Amino acid sequence: MEIFGGQAVVIVGAGPRGTSVMERLLARYAAEADAGRDARNATAPRRPLHIHLVDPFPPGPGHVWRTEQSRLYLMNTQAFFPTLIPDQGVAAAPLAGCSFNQWREAMRATPDHTLSGGDRTELAALAATGFPSRALYGRYLSWCFARLLEKLPDGVQVTLHAGEAKRVARDHERGGYGVELLNGETLRADSVVLALGHVESRLSPAQRELRDEARSHGLTYLPPAVPNDVDWDQLPAGETVLVRGMGLNFFDVLGQLTEGRGGRFEATGRGPGDALRYLAGGREPVIVGASRRGTPYRAKAELASYYPAGVALRFLCEEAVTRIRDMGATAGFDHDIWPLLHRDALWAYYTTLARTRPDAVSPGFLPALDALLHSGAGTDARDWAEQLKSLEGSHMAAGLALDLPALARPLQRHPLRPGGSHRFGSQEELDAAVLAYLSDDAAGSARGEDDPVKMAIGALNAGRAVIKSLVADRGITQESWLGELRGWFEGFVEGLASGPPALRMEQLAALVRAGVVHFAGPDPVFRIQHGIFSASSPWVADEPWQARHLVEALAPANRIQGTASRLLNNLQADGLVRPRVMLASDGGPVVTSGLDVSAPPYRPLDGAGLPVEGLYVLGLQLSSVQWGTAIAAQANAEYRSGYRTVLDADAIAADILA
Repeated sequence: MEIFGGQAVVIVGAGPRGTSVMERLLARYAAEADAGRDARNATAPRRPLHIHLVDPFPPGPGHVWRTEQSRLYLMNTQAFFPTLIPDQGVAAAPLAGCSFNQWREAMRATPDHTLSGGDRTELAALAATGFPSRALYGRYLSWCFARLLEKLPDGVQVTLHAGEAKRVARDHERGGYGVELLNGETLRADSVVLALGHVESRLSPAQRELRDEARSHGLTYLPPAVPNDVDWDQLPAGETVLVRGMGLNFFDVLGQLTEGRGGRFEATGRGPGDALRYLAGGREPVIVGASRRGTPYRAKAELASYYPAGVALRFLCEEAVTRIRDMGATAGFDHDIWPLLHRDALWAYYTTLARTRPDAVSPGFLPALDALLHSGAGTDARDWAEQLKSLEGSHMAAGLALDLPALARPLQRHPLRPGGSHRFGSQEELDAAVLAYLSDDAAGSARGEDDPVKMAIGALNAGRAVIKSLVADRGITQESWLGELRGWFEGFVEGLASGPPALRMEQLAALVRAGVVHFAGPDPVFRIQHGIFSASSPWVADEPWQARHLVEALAPANRIQGTASRLLNNLQADGLVRPRVMLASDGGPVVTSGLDVSAPPYRPLDGAGLPVEGLYVLGLQLSSVQWGTAIAAQANAEYRSGYRTVLDADAIAADILA
């Protein structure tokens, strides 16, 4: 397709990130046009801009946030959190749109004609602290996209291509690129932005083996997938269904197999931890949840803000971050970062405990703890830990000391059963232990800022925001990234701070009490034996669970080398991109999950290690230079990492229009 004599930009992926790049291009184009007229004269035109958006899914919502999906699929952040439109950190003011919460308020006051009946019903009940459905967030994204199209600056044209891009190739004759679509069309572009989001991935060797063996026995194996893409009706009522993974996708599976089949929850009047009972619809399967830790992620605390208002980072603070950043890429997570964040978690926990349980803590404890926390420099770590243990033991009631490993692996810290080598003597014993964990966690979430455990987790979550910026600034060593940050801390903090709304924990507890959900135990082993799936745990002295159906409750793996994306595979084959390779602590090379890119604006490095001019990357494929920034941009963000996506999109737009 020939462009109308101006600059052509192709954005591959029209979901939130692709739309964010478009928004930044429009805002910068308008601002620079206005500045040019002021500096020269009113007749000096700017070079025309033609933006092509390529995506088989609707622009704005994209794949994940489609507006027609079930309202049982909830966001993992509250209504006050997300925004597509920047509110800080950028020079060019937005032309249109607002944060999700501002949109929520506007739509409640004056509903837009595009809202469905389901949208209106949900909006009527949704508070700023509530968790919206993904469908409603998709409606917001669609609305923002439409408003941007209404505000196109003079000289800008936007064309939508409802299809898939299969190849980006250099145009050696005219410069720039040719973007080939599956329908045979080729778009010529001066610049190309890869904002691909979640793409299909190939199964791991173990998953492929399980799938193939399942097929040979006529079993149902559902691989990792975006939940809205799955046909849940293929799982029959009354039969046992094994669900591997108890992160966020686990609750999506539960919703579809319970409420999605006519079941419902009602209030018990018994308060947090036992607030709901489940009334079966009659079409539920028997659901068996399994994961490494044996329990779901901990639920979010019920707060009026994303980070607890009463928690302030005293050790992993800006001054400390500056010192770490000034070290260059020589800082180690375990040595330089974790000791500071650990102290912040301890202080958040014990100050909350002293405030809410003054009878359980001696008067001199907090001053002594404060002195110990500030004495870390030059102190042997084991000696410091012993001093902390001694201080805890002498100043507080038994059983109240903060044990972070126990929070992350609660079942493995369960006392040994007398006379046996297993922690749980039966399936019933395990289910009872998990139910107690669920009830306790839901009650803690309801206490909000008055719960010491949730405040310690709140400090970890705030510290995670600081660490995200450090990582993006390439502030830690490669071996520390691989062996420490990704090696243990990522799974640890996600299980504590990235969990579902507290409502989900109450619902799961009700499903356990109703006998709909059971658990396999920690460190489960899955195999096919005698023509049927089995799941067993070394921590449970009982017969393995058996089933004809297994669900992988995981999102598709975000790995460049394991991708099933035609486009990414062609880009690698053509030498325009490559995965990033890091060196482990033993000096061996490790192929990481994301692309190898330059500093922002992120350009992929080609096979020779050179930045590819005019080609940019935004989002999930940056997982080897960014950590944990797949979440949406945060409105009124307290930390720079909260609006990192917007900053990246703005840097790309600035470079394109330079």
